[in-house]
Amino acid sequence: MLERHQHEFGPVLPVDLSAPDVARLDFTANNSLLQDADLRDTAAFEALVARLLAAQQAHIGVGGYLENRVIYRRSPGLFGPDPGAPARSLHLGVDVWLRAGTPVLAPLDAVVHSVQDNSSFGDYGPTVILEHQLEDTPFYTLYGHLSRRETLLLRPGMRIEKGDTFTEVGPAPENGDWPPHLHFQVIADMLGLTGDFPGVALPEERDKWAALCPDPNLILQSRWL
Repeated sequence: MLERHQHEFGPVLPVDLSAPDVARLDFTANNSLLQDADLRDTAAFEALVARLLAAQQAHIGVGGYLENRVIYRRSPGLFGPDPGAPARSLHLGVDVWLRAGTPVLAPLDAVVHSVQDNSSFGDYGPTVILEHQLEDTPFYTLYGHLSRRETLLLRPGMRIEKGDTFTEVGPAPENGDWPPHLHFQVIADMLGLTGDFPGVALPEERDKWAALCPDPNLILQSRWL
């Protein structure tokens, strides 16, 4: 369904995600720079992101959809809560790594579905979920790692028009204690959840979660994704 309406979507961020200074970042085990990185140290993690961007002469990083990542080892209690059990590492959204304070825009007319501060270390931090309609079918977009001040102004049921700024990218530590970035995810069915939704899944459940969470680049339309 989203493919048929790509011409209708506005930008999620006020930047060109197909510009030459945007680069795809790799957070899988294939990236040797991650092997010895202290990812629990957010300042060191932010310096690593800056290094990855500089290596590609870029200012903004993108990537992550269905990427089997190693960076969630920084929060084992969140992504692998049961010792000996498989840990969640399959990323279900797209991350856009850019400066805190960047406005976040609604790509389509929306109603605020839910708002929540998921404040555990390594979680989403302030989170907004918007509900949209296409062809009389609802779908949802999730925005994580936001600014607390702006996000707390929102209430479920508020209407937001396409192109409106409704929040902004948050700084550490209030953004879940991550280097500044936006987690953007598309959700077909909220499964009865509010204010939160899995953004990382078990790799062996890839097909199930890919069906629930379509490719966000159908909306972002970045040539680097």
